[in-house]
Amino acid sequence: MKAVVIRRYGAAKVLQYEDVEQPKIEPTQLLVKVRASSVNPIDWKIRQGMLSLITGSKFPKILGFDVAGEVVAIGSGVTRFKPGDAVYGSTSFPGGGYAEFAAVPENLVVLKPTNLSYEEAAAVPLAALTALQALRDQGNIQTGQTVLINGAAGGVGSFAVQIAKALGAVVTGVSSTKNLDLVKSLLADRVIDYTQQDFTEDTAQYDIIFDAVGKRSLSETRKVLKPNGVYITTVPNAKVSLEIVLTAFLPGQKAKFLFEKPNTPDLVYLKELIEAGKIRVVIDRTYPLQEVAAAHDYSETGRAVGKIALTQPVVDIAVSN
Repeated sequence: MKAVVIRRYGAAKVLQYEDVEQPKIEPTQLLVKVRASSVNPIDWKIRQGMLSLITGSKFPKILGFDVAGEVVAIGSGVTRFKPGDAVYGSTSFPGGGYAEFAAVPENLVVLKPTNLSYEEAAAVPLAALTALQALRDQGNIQTGQTVLINGAAGGVGSFAVQIAKALGAVVTGVSSTKNLDLVKSLLADRVIDYTQQDFTEDTAQYDIIFDAVGKRSLSETRKVLKPNGVYITTVPNAKVSLEIVLTAFLPGQKAKFLFEKPNTPDLVYLKELIEAGKIRVVIDRTYPLQEVAAAHDYSETGRAVGKIALTQPVVDIAVSN
């Protein structure tokens, strides 16, 4: 099968589109014909070696955590799916979605939302699960609360605005001038243009500040966070990591970190929100899989609006197991 592999850590040029052996599925796995995947910042952080203590030095590696496609074979222990099902979801760490076929655990995928294309569905899992779990699990978001999303036009942020609204919050989105209309279209109640105003100098206060781009810290946002409010980030630096430890043992404002955990119930919940029209998918650019290096380069600029999708040509499915 065709796949994009890395045989060492490095710049985007280490991504190579080549022929590799098709994965063998275990009893609890599905073999999915991948119609689309997407690029997340963790992909190029792994590629650069930033997570090498976790990902190790064994190569080759196939990156990519998001998949949408068709089930072509199931393991002996799989009960929820059959060949031909259209699914979307996540791969196991450290990836596997940048390929023609992926072996995916049964509990990490669900049926694809009926109103999304494969490309749109592949843009959902990691980013939307991150947004959901940050707001619900770390923020304990409640109806009527005030929530600020920093990076509201990005991959995670665009989902966070919509999920917070679906959960009944009053949402302020922070973005650049050119993306204000997009954030408004996601139903944010208020928008802040960070090129004109520093949200930490705002007069409003928030129950939750979700820093989806990891640009600030609890200490910087204390003034606009309510006394028992929560600052959440997905990209903790040394300063924020210390704040997370210290506030865990102190009353009042908290700093928290979210590492997304894919699971069936949350993917089903997102599917329901999508099919109910409460979440739409924002895709900035789409690249064919063989041009994934260019997609990584673009993601690393930090200027992507919504998600970056990767697609593969539709070909006859041939399976060997």
